Amino acid sequence: QEQTIYDEFIDVNKRAYGINLRTGYVFSAIFPILSLMSGIGTAALVYFGGLFAQSGDLTAGSWFLFIQGIALFWFPLTSIASFWSQFQLGLAASERVFALIDAEPKVVQIDSLKPETIRGEIHFDHVDFRYNENEQVLKDFTLHIRAGETLALVGHTGAGKSSIGKLVARFYEFQGGTIAIDGIDIRRLDLAHYRAHLGIVTQTPFLFDGTVRSNIRYGKPGATDDEVEAAATQIGGGDWIASLPQGLDTPVGERGASLSMGQRQLVALARVLLQNPSIFILDEATASVDPLTEALIQEGLEAVLRDRTSIVIAHRLSTIKDADRIIVLQKGEIIEQGSHDSLLRQGGHYAELYNTYFRHQSLEYMERVREMAGAD
Repeated sequence: QEQTIYDEFIDVNKRAYGINLRTGYVFSAIFPILSLMSGIGTAALVYFGGLFAQSGDLTAGSWFLFIQGIALFWFPLTSIASFWSQFQLGLAASERVFALIDAEPKVVQIDSLKPETIRGEIHFDHVDFRYNENEQVLKDFTLHIRAGETLALVGHTGAGKSSIGKLVARFYEFQGGTIAIDGIDIRRLDLAHYRAHLGIVTQTPFLFDGTVRSNIRYGKPGATDDEVEAAATQIGGGDWIASLPQGLDTPVGERGASLSMGQRQLVALARVLLQNPSIFILDEATASVDPLTEALIQEGLEAVLRDRTSIVIAHRLSTIKDADRIIVLQKGEIIEQGSHDSLLRQGGHYAELYNTYFRHQSLEYMERVREMAGAD
């Protein structure tokens, strides 16, 4: 797969290089060609005008004034023509902008209901979903998530875990079946109103250029400073705030570049906590952080997951073992479900995943390794 992607990249890169090279030649040649043409035209006028002046058909003064006027005429003309290339680039860019504005959304709502409250009950009923004709993700998929339940999704890459979260967030259109939120078809809800009750933390959360405080407040624009500080303090006991140079007023930079990945996750969790959504989706949020930051995130998760419907997609044992229910997915199908302990006792696919990916993260395993190291 890596070689295939690399070969495609080489092909696209070569074509892009050839197009850019030809574009550079054309745009670089425009001004010299225009200058050459204006020079040839001026020389012809000087020559033939001189012949007319010599024969008496044209006075020398008129001939001179005409040549001076032509010089004033050529300069703006060549300047306008030389900017034609930039005009073409701007025209191409505007076409892309207007194409984006005119693009029809693939997610189509058939109504705009705005329920006063959303409890967070989610029901997938015989749902079919695919990204394209050759990539079937979910087929005849049925799942019921109770309001206030914490559901963990586990499985190998490509099992459909993240796709379920994206369907709940209404990022994609499904091809068959229904998805209901509190018994209402998700296609009948007003998207802006529904998503206001939805909190999402991904593996790489997006932060806007500004301060930590302003990024947390993004979850609830009208929140006061006290509310922002209270939300931030509930995440990891607020210890992470002390590590920031200017506390909550620390600039985060573009896309949060001045913060570590773990600090961005903590800001995103505080944002969700301030928003207080009915449904929370956690997608691989602890996959790229160190153990210390993971412990802080775990403390923050306990506050965020409390009293709300939560869908947890993770590869860390600490994130999923305390879930109310664990769903094991394989190729878009539910093959096992239950609590952490009950699934281990079954000795099925989850037990295999646990022994392969999770076991080394457990406290018992770490203590056993420490004892073995001490014995040596």
